[in-house]
Amino acid sequence: MREPTTVAASDYSDYFQSYSVVGLLAVVGVLFVAVAFGAGRLLRPVVPTPEKLLTYECGVDPVGEGWAHTQVRYYVYAFLYVIFAVDSIFLFPWATVFAAPGYGATTLVEMFVFLGFLAIGLLYAYKKGVLTWA
Repeated sequence: MREPTTVAASDYSDYFQSYSVVGLLAVVGVLFVAVAFGAGRLLRPVVPTPEKLLTYECGVDPVGEGWAHTQVRYYVYAFLYVIFAVDSIFLFPWATVFAAPGYGATTLVEMFVFLGFLAIGLLYAYKKGVLTWA
């Protein structure tokens, strides 16, 4: 039978010490932001006037109702951009793992599956006519 291994208390203290540093930095960061916002609230002048309470949009006084019609295709283009931006971000770590010994074939297959899903989505958007500007 194999003897159970014992873990010294110092091993745990070293392990949690690294997390305590990260936690302390997070708390300091949150406190820094809270103090900055609190100081801004205390130091700013508060003089509400009718002009300051008026809705302001790009230097033009608002006219009419607040609902504006927007073409959906602009959102679709933005969505497609996000998809391909994520794809390009995914390619960099993949390239570093692909260069590591022993991972070549597996990562190559994974990348082609990922690119296949993206190609299917792009083909679907093309078939639906989403990619035509007019």
